[in-house]
Amino acid sequence: MCPSLLRSVWGTFTALQWCFWGILGAEHSGRYGMVFDAGSSHTSLYVYEWDSDKENDTGVVSQTLSCDVQGPGISSYANNPPKAGDSLKECLDKALKVVPTEKQRDVPVYLGATAGMRLLRLRNSSAADQILAEITKTMQEYPVAFRGARIITGEEEGAYGWITINYLLESFTKYSPKAHTWVRPEAANILGALDLGGASTQISFIPKGSVINWNETSRFMLYGYNYNIYTHSYLCYGQNEMVKRLAKELILQGEELVLIEHPCYPKDYNETISLSSFHTSPCTNASDPRLSPSDRNVTLEGRGNASGCLVAIRKLFNFSACGQSQDCTFDGVYQPPISGQFFAFSAFYYNFKFLNLTEGQSLATVRETIERFCTRSWEDLSSSYPEENPGRLPKYCANANYILTLLLDAYKFNESSWNNIVFQMKAGSADVGWTLGYMLNLTNMIPAEAPGLLKGQAPSLWAAAVAFITLTLALGLVALLLLLRV
Repeated sequence: MCPSLLRSVWGTFTALQWCFWGILGAEHSGRYGMVFDAGSSHTSLYVYEWDSDKENDTGVVSQTLSCDVQGPGISSYANNPPKAGDSLKECLDKALKVVPTEKQRDVPVYLGATAGMRLLRLRNSSAADQILAEITKTMQEYPVAFRGARIITGEEEGAYGWITINYLLESFTKYSPKAHTWVRPEAANILGALDLGGASTQISFIPKGSVINWNETSRFMLYGYNYNIYTHSYLCYGQNEMVKRLAKELILQGEELVLIEHPCYPKDYNETISLSSFHTSPCTNASDPRLSPSDRNVTLEGRGNASGCLVAIRKLFNFSACGQSQDCTFDGVYQPPISGQFFAFSAFYYNFKFLNLTEGQSLATVRETIERFCTRSWEDLSSSYPEENPGRLPKYCANANYILTLLLDAYKFNESSWNNIVFQMKAGSADVGWTLGYMLNLTNMIPAEAPGLLKGQAPSLWAAAVAFITLTLALGLVALLLLLRV
């Protein structure tokens, strides 16, 4: 037997072995991405990881880290923009500890600012620009592929949240072991998204039939299928801005009184606020002629009146602007009738979780629980919840009644459709929010066209690996027979 031929066969066999192990290594070589969610009241950083060979397929993305940035939202640094950049460093340092050093420079990093910065831009656009510039300056000091800091629109926030939920719940596509292919679940599995932040709230869902007002619709081509979703964002209707607007209206109703009854606050709870605080947000309408120019203090005195609280909160909405139209929420905003199941997250979830109302309770039970909670005194609440933030505890009654008003009166959920709402904050091991959808979109990890895997191909490089194994064994056997003959 020719020794050179034997060496050639053996060399091919060895090379194929290296190729095979390279394939297995590639299968487990992860890629990373980071997104900062710069909200109105705080900022969070999320680190995501996915297999590198899945970028143009269905890419199963997992959340590797979440980190809450210390301090308030970046919009609060209007008078000290460099501090906005500095505030992110601790979380960035933590994030880099979970990303291998050799991969850090390829990690795409994004920062999206939401309603807090939208409001600051309305009030002081140069301060908003300066904050984003300082954040960019800080990010460029780190060994990552920073892709920019920007203020996203409310509709983007709603749409990306919708993508996140349905991606994590495999509503767009999932692998079927039985069929050995990627399949598209029934459209009924697509969930709507309900998001409540500090300064804005969003609703996104696929309406039944045609949508009249296309200005309120986002169109997506995902995995080869078209999705037309209705999405709308309500600036100034986040829970923190709602609390401020409610206080302002109660004070104005009390005219020049220095002691004002607050139906939503617990009995025996008092809070003193300055009228000048209403001038810091466009939501409380700094130019309102009813606001006294003097900087006087007013004390809000809790009454623990559940029905009175609901009445006061309803006055924050202009329901009469809709007339008799059913395709309208409030302030004359068009919305097609809700349809399907909904995933309610962020402050929807946190408020109801505190009240133990996230286990699918009926609407009657929810109403009764909220009403009972609202009648509890401040002494009772503070002794029952010693661990709870004392600044947040007196506001749960207002927040819960606000959620009821928004969902029932504005979005028009009712006794039967209420059970279609799931209050949750995680899907699998990942937090639900707009950040994952934002990263998936910007890294093109959800292709517009149906990937080859949707047409019946194997779900990874394992098919190629199997072929290599078969060929390797065959060549190994040939090499062994040749050796024996020699």
